[in-house]
Amino acid sequence: MKSNLVAIINRLEAMMETEEGTVQTRRFEHEGDLKAEVIFDSEEKIFTLKETKTGFVSTFDDIDIVAMEIYDLIF
Repeated sequence: MKSNLVAIINRLEAMMETEEGTVQTRRFEHEGDLKAEVIFDSEEKIFTLKETKTGFVSTFDDIDIVAMEIYDLIF
């Protein structure tokens, strides 16, 4: 069985490792329903998580915490 949390962390790590500009954006969906959008600012080393349903925005400097928040929104 494959870990959903590891898959989320892999996507977040890819955002951190890319050389394409300073800001990366990823969308996280569940069964075609957009749950969240994450923006990573490589200069500030900050993740911004926007919950699609509520519009609530949070910022994180820890990849594990943002991954757990995404996991809670998706599953």
